Amino acid sequence: MARLSSVCMVMVFFLLWAIAIQGAEYLKYKDPKQPLHARINDLISRMTLEEKIGQMTQIERNVTTPEIIKKYHIGSILIGGGSAPAPHASAETWMDMADEFQKGALSDRLGIPIIIGVDAIHGHNNVFNATIFPHNVGLGATRDPQLVKKIGAATALEVRATGIPYTFAPCIAVCRDPRWGRCFESYSEDHKIVQAMTELIPGLQGDIPANYPMNFPYVNNERIKVAGCAKHFVGDGGTINGIR
Repeated sequence: MARLSSVCMVMVFFLLWAIAIQGAEYLKYKDPKQPLHARINDLISRMTLEEKIGQMTQIERNVTTPEIIKKYHIGSILIGGGSAPAPHASAETWMDMADEFQKGALSDRLGIPIIIGVDAIHGHNNVFNATIFPHNVGLGATRDPQLVKKIGAATALEVRATGIPYTFAPCIAVCRDPRWGRCFESYSEDHKIVQAMTELIPGLQGDIPANYPMNFPYVNNERIKVAGCAKHFVGDGGTINGIR
């Protein structure tokens, strides 16, 4: 009798599961078999104006909670210079923080994953005991793009180890006046040297396969690589008497 009861319970469970599956709404944007543009168009068509504004909004880690992410439909988090979840935080603490932020995003109505980016601008410099490399002004002086690429790869590995998929690097400002207080972020006053030093990007993201369609960014291996961000090119170093 007990065995019959157990069988009945299992049958009821699968019946309810089947009903739930049949009644579930098909969401094209969550279907990985659909073309990327079709998924994007489907998602945008479902979004309210408030959700679209939220997705275009980036807030700093120190004012971020899972509740805020969900309430305001936040699309991105900046972990700026000097920002960390705790003093001397371990890699596990960083990963737990990223997981909590992601849970907040996925619990929202549309379940859009949040983009978490960190200012790993000369190594994963916010993290206790991470490898710290020279600032761009020092790396530019080496005139060695392959060395910079290796630094990108090492940085990506340490960023991934803390559960973060994106870094706000490299800075490709072209500093034209040393009186500007952020010249240390520039590889050189020569734009050709700056261009050569963007070899950091394939270090961060991995090399692009020869047959890859060049219509959207590429990250070679999500376990050890991160998305980069070539930033501050337009107007950042072109100051007047060192004043932006």
